[in-house]
Amino acid sequence: MSEEKPPPAFRDLDAKLREARDRQERRAGKTGGRRAQDMSGVGLALRLGVDFVAGVVVGVGIGLLLDWWMGSSPAMLILFVLLGAAAGTFNVFRTASGQGGAVGYRQAREKADGTDATRETDAKTGKDD
Repeated sequence: MSEEKPPPAFRDLDAKLREARDRQERRAGKTGGRRAQDMSGVGLALRLGVDFVAGVVVGVGIGLLLDWWMGSSPAMLILFVLLGAAAGTFNVFRTASGQGGAVGYRQAREKADGTDATRETDAKTGKDD
């Protein structure tokens, strides 16, 4: 099979895409990216507060609905306010520690660090592969 050169319009498009990617990478390099670790203090504080309050509000809503449905006032409200506060606290911890909501965060961090938690655990317990 012979290699065909792309038409000039595609070469121009490719050049424009490369230029746009380069500009975007330079811009991201100047700002340092926008991850949870790079948030400003006010932004992080606002997110932590919203995470906690959202957990409590959802807990109150579920508790009130269950109390209304079951006629068990205020048992479910108390239970779900406590569960909502626990969920909010857990979300605040995850945000503050930089874990966010990414699935597989631990594996990605270990690959970046060059560590393997499974091997370290096996070494501690004396297991062999």
